Amino acid sequence: NMDDEYAKLIRRMNPPRVVIDNEACEDATVIQVDSVNKHGILLEVVQVLTDMNLIITKAYISSDGGWFMDVFYVIDQNGNKIIDEDVIGYIQRRLENGAGYAPSLRGSLGMMPSEDYTSIELSATDRPGLLSEVCAVLADLHCNVVNAEIWTHNARAAAVVHVTGCEIEDPKCLSNIGELLCNVLKGNNDVKTAKVTVSPPGITNRERRLHQIMFADRDYERVERAGLGKVKGTSSRPHVTMLNIEKDYTVVTMRSKDRPKLLFDIVCTLTDLQYVVFHGMVDAGRMEAYQEFYIRHVDGLPIRCEAERDRLIQCLEAAIERRTCEGLELELCTEDRVGLLSDITRIFRENSLSIKRAEISTIGGNAKDTFYVTDVTGNPVDPMIIDSIRQQIGRTKLRIRHNSTVAPEPPQETTMGYLFGNLFKARTFQNFKLIRSYS
Repeated sequence: NMDDEYAKLIRRMNPPRVVIDNEACEDATVIQVDSVNKHGILLEVVQVLTDMNLIITKAYISSDGGWFMDVFYVIDQNGNKIIDEDVIGYIQRRLENGAGYAPSLRGSLGMMPSEDYTSIELSATDRPGLLSEVCAVLADLHCNVVNAEIWTHNARAAAVVHVTGCEIEDPKCLSNIGELLCNVLKGNNDVKTAKVTVSPPGITNRERRLHQIMFADRDYERVERAGLGKVKGTSSRPHVTMLNIEKDYTVVTMRSKDRPKLLFDIVCTLTDLQYVVFHGMVDAGRMEAYQEFYIRHVDGLPIRCEAERDRLIQCLEAAIERRTCEGLELELCTEDRVGLLSDITRIFRENSLSIKRAEISTIGGNAKDTFYVTDVTGNPVDPMIIDSIRQQIGRTKLRIRHNSTVAPEPPQETTMGYLFGNLFKARTFQNFKLIRSYS
């Protein structure tokens, strides 16, 4: 306890120092964060940048000893530098004050109300029409979905749903909702136990909770089920390798198709699995992202056995794949109402669409929802079916945003691996000119 209080005192006496520079790089804003080191600080910083919808194109990480120093190259969603002074000031304040992560929550049966809405967490075996059935139950109970996120991976489905309208202070009502949802999730032949769990709003990031829920559901264990496989012709699997270096570190290298929030998903998984990133680099190219981390377990040891190595590789592959956008991306923009999501997902189900991922939000009384859909066999959707659905819902309300295409061949090994090997053995970045210029 004394050691913990001393560590808190040191952090209070040495708050993070943040430098945001638009002159050091021609095509990106450079953000450097210097701080006293603590477990999870890398995730806190990456979370702030992710919350701002910034794209991290490059990053250099060093946290040996008691100090943490990271350099991030970021751009906005349009590929431009961050030049708005208000945005820059907000980023600086958030990074200097910390993201305030709470410890990971363990799921418990039931639902926990907040002052504004009830937060419901779900996990079950994925099947076509599952989201439609869940939304129908909520609509029948007069619960309005104000925001939600739904992921599917390896035949498992997970969701964090925020609802209003139900009697959130009535324990009997909450118990009834939980029981009805459990019945829907179980279906007729669920090979695993369906769960209705809860995370109090504002304590743990919603996307982090989704990673935790799917990990607890062991979605990283690969399964093959007819009709629930990956979309044919879509993105290839990530390539993850590991190697121990002189009994000091385990070097983890990852190659995959680049996408938004990729670094957050990886760092989130490493942190929740109790690994510490001591050094690292991130390079996100046009088509491929390369990430290399020198890690240890929080007990100070590198990967110790083949079983631990294989499990971590599986977990990192799953973390990369869960948010991968596959299929047809549809965007719904319309006035919100109770039962809207139930009606939309029912139309999808009646037209044999399978929802692979969804992001539901309500802003100023309007619904803005994004769905990633395939047909029930995992293949691309027939354009005529989409045209029919848009006629039913309204062409101005439902728009096609993106249609996935065949991805390039899986990345191959190159000599780029272990780029920092000799540099990290010295445990210093003084030879690295970019970071030295900010020291």
